[in-house]
Amino acid sequence: MTSSARRRIAVMTAVGCLIGLSPLAACAQDRANEPMRVAQAKQKMTKKAAKEKVHKVAIQVAENNPQLMNLALNNAANLIGYYKKRGEKAVVEIVAFGPGLHMLREDTSPVKARVQTMSLENPELTFAACANTQANMTKQETKDVPIMSEAKVTPSGVVRLTELQGQGYAYIRP
Repeated sequence: MTSSARRRIAVMTAVGCLIGLSPLAACAQDRANEPMRVAQAKQKMTKKAAKEKVHKVAIQVAENNPQLMNLALNNAANLIGYYKKRGEKAVVEIVAFGPGLHMLREDTSPVKARVQTMSLENPELTFAACANTQANMTKQETKDVPIMSEAKVTPSGVVRLTELQGQGYAYIRP
């Protein structure tokens, strides 16, 4: 508050008291406290917004490597657990494409049991399987390539990662 505004409030208060206009004096006092009330309201809103903050993370799996797949799952579990302890929410999507699609294949996944368990335990964790890769694998293997029920099929894994980044997701490549 500027010094001229303070002077005006002081004058209004004095005049109001002198001529018996107590409502005018009360109004002047309310205006003097108004910046403090506004600041307190903003502070409460900021605290509430911090509690509601959602951390969004996209994790890429593009290699047929069980260690890398487990690392991606560890990263997801660590992120979700860390923010849960802080009272915040983390939304994680693991996107598998190329040779990494084996992570989400019903028939060849080396981490199938872990994906199933983590999917049940963490509703904020989702899995996306690349349809382009699935079609190419189906063609090469001359048989259907089944995807685990825990994963949703997305038209393109790379496009999905791009879309997630456009939505504010952090991009992790273990």
